[in-house]
Amino acid sequence: MHRLGISLYPEHSTPEKDRAYMQLAAKHGFSRIFTCLLSVKKDAENTIAEFGSFVREAHELGFVVAVDTNEDVFERLGATPFDLTPFERMGVDIIRLDGHFGDQGDIMITRNPQGIQIEFNASCSLGLDLLIRRGADPRVMTVCHNFFPEPYTGLSEETFQARNAQYKGLGLTLAAFVSSREAETFGPWPVFAGLPTCEDDRRRPIDLQARHLLASGLVDDVIVGNCFASEDELAALAAVDTTRVTMRIDTVPDITDAEREVIWDFDHTTRGDASAYMLRSSWPRLAFKERPIAPRTWDDPMFHRGDVLVPNDNMAHYRGELEVALRDFENDGTRNLVGRIPAEELFLLDYIAPEHPFGFVRP
Repeated sequence: MHRLGISLYPEHSTPEKDRAYMQLAAKHGFSRIFTCLLSVKKDAENTIAEFGSFVREAHELGFVVAVDTNEDVFERLGATPFDLTPFERMGVDIIRLDGHFGDQGDIMITRNPQGIQIEFNASCSLGLDLLIRRGADPRVMTVCHNFFPEPYTGLSEETFQARNAQYKGLGLTLAAFVSSREAETFGPWPVFAGLPTCEDDRRRPIDLQARHLLASGLVDDVIVGNCFASEDELAALAAVDTTRVTMRIDTVPDITDAEREVIWDFDHTTRGDASAYMLRSSWPRLAFKERPIAPRTWDDPMFHRGDVLVPNDNMAHYRGELEVALRDFENDGTRNLVGRIPAEELFLLDYIAPEHPFGFVRP
């Protein structure tokens, strides 16, 4: 099951602002909070007291809380891989390790008697399979990608996919970050260019960032890395269909009610006998076996990648099928153009495998 999360940085905010943001996110169904102890410089008792209060309030609203840590944080709090008492006092649910304690330490930290989940860095290539074979407990192990404040430093698509496959192959829950595009957002460090995991997501709308992460089929939890996202952004994330790859569509001005029905009233699944030229969803054909779809002329002699098409009465056997062009092919009058996928979303077509579900974002 997918979860949505927000990030909060209490040392750079106020309890009142944090509380209001948690309440807003909870209203939209968010259930994870990420926060960072790396940038906190207070002594152990003050840190435990302040973050303990923060965590209790988050729990009251139904959130699980992850804290980002490293060896310095452990030392400052008086914790070790063999003794997580300071984190237990804080009440945290997940300890994210931005650093490591050697194989033995990393194994033993997963065996903590408090049952605190241990989250490893999914953006690095770690031998977690070896740790599990040597005694680490996979039942408390998860992975979470980094976020990248500095422009042009986020993960490439190739690295993102490789790391995801590496850790999902172990059956571990995987989280990644999207970024609010609101002005004056912030994170744990004084860099303000957003906090995504993938570089290509940095300038995309927040719902498209999430649809990208989910399209990979390997990301479980989507977390907003910076704060504060607007309510519109939180609502847009909450509205994302997590069950399939979804794309926006710009419909043609003269689209008919029947063609709208084909687009939005069916669960689309690509055929297993896939074509290189188009995605095909054939189920709507059954509903239009005896119903007409009048041909409509389109001046362009070719269809292009991202064109959304519906066969018309000139190809009655396939009438009502929904098709999405993957490459250019001839417009021979047997298909009506009903819309186009926007250029910035065409990359999502690459994620739709044969026999996989897909759909379109309702306007």
